[in-house]
Amino acid sequence: MVALVSAQRARSLIAALSRDVPDFPSPGVLFRDLTPVLADAAGFDAVVSALSDGYAVDAVAGIDARGFLLGGAVAQRLGVGVIAVRKTGKLPPPVLACTYEMEYGTATLEIPADALDLDGRRVLIVDDVLATGGTIGATARLLTQAGARVAGVAVVMELDGMEGRAVVAGSVPDSVQVRALVTG
Repeated sequence: MVALVSAQRARSLIAALSRDVPDFPSPGVLFRDLTPVLADAAGFDAVVSALSDGYAVDAVAGIDARGFLLGGAVAQRLGVGVIAVRKTGKLPPPVLACTYEMEYGTATLEIPADALDLDGRRVLIVDDVLATGGTIGATARLLTQAGARVAGVAVVMELDGMEGRAVVAGSVPDSVQVRALVTG
């Protein structure tokens, strides 16, 4: 019951505080801006609470860049550490890397290769938006490569019509739940 109330509160504040930006980043695209939600104390608290509900994990992986904000706060709420999944070239070597396809080309994500012992650790992946699924799928593959077990995926918003959930499902075990607070 508490998780349901938490999710309802988050959904209400996301609806009230987020904004739609037409034709950004390109003509015909409707950008769903979560910046006002994250900048509002009640909105940020509600989102972090709802993203945290029901997870028992050993660590949280936050994806560059908004995933850092959310992942750190979720990790703190859960009493675990946070793993920063970085864009290529931001970490000192050696790194583990995963390259993936994007709408406009390819991108690479990295984590430290020898600074973290992730073997067998249950990790929750946290990000702001699930769109095409490429970034979250690559994060799941990267964590698995490092020996971690992906225990869940939690995002603030899942974009309709992008098939991202299916892409993520191909990168995680069937038992892993993909949770989005809102869709749109």
